[in-house]
This record gives sequence, C-alpha cells and structure tokens, in this order.
Amino acid sequence: MKKTTKKRSAAKKSVVQNEGHRKMYTLRLYITGQTPRSVASVRNLRHVCDEHLTGRFELQVIDIYQQPELAREAEIIAAPTLVKRLPLPLRRLVGDLSNEQRVLMGLDLKFDGNEDHGEQR
Repeated sequence: MKKTTKKRSAAKKSVVQNEGHRKMYTLRLYITGQTPRSVASVRNLRHVCDEHLTGRFELQVIDIYQQPELAREAEIIAAPTLVKRLPLPLRRLVGDLSNEQRVLMGLDLKFDGNEDHGEQR
C-alpha cells in the first residue's frame, strides 16, 4: 500500500512541476447584492480572468447580504472587494475593478502584448 502512495505522490509532483509556470488562482469577490457597482465588478473580473487566466482560476462570488458571516471572517469592510487567496501573497482590491491595469497588477500578472504597460510594473 505504501508503494501506491509513493507513486501517487510522484505523479502529483510531476504535474505540479509541469504546471509550475501556470499557477492556479483562487479568487473571492465580495459584493452587495445586484447593485450596478456589484454587477460591474463581476463583469469586469470575469473579463480579466477569461483574458488572462483561462483555465487557471477558481472564482467565488459572495453576496455579503446573503452570507454576512463570510464577510466578517474575511474582515471585509467595503464592497466590492476582490481577495486573491492563491497564489500567495494574499491581495485585496476594492472597487468595481474597471481599471484592468490595476487588476492585473493586483493579481501579479504581467501585461500581455503591451510593452508600455510592462514598464509600469
């Protein structure tokens, strides 16, 4: 039985090593119902994720009116707030996420295809 465990561990390590350059992102977006600002933040974040993190993100949208305990646990004091839980370091972005450059910087992503943006980083 121990051999099987070792084989699985070795297989997991090779997958992690092969995908090391493609980090998975765990994101939580805290919103306040269906307000225009909340709807815009969801739309803007989905656009960024679809453009820059295709297949590499897990997004959880949390309505703090429906789940206030999750907002308290995360110490959310304003909404919308995006929390990047993984990869570390943990980051928080507040607002409607309409400034794509700011969102990319907050997620520690490079600007694709635009050298001017890369220099600002």
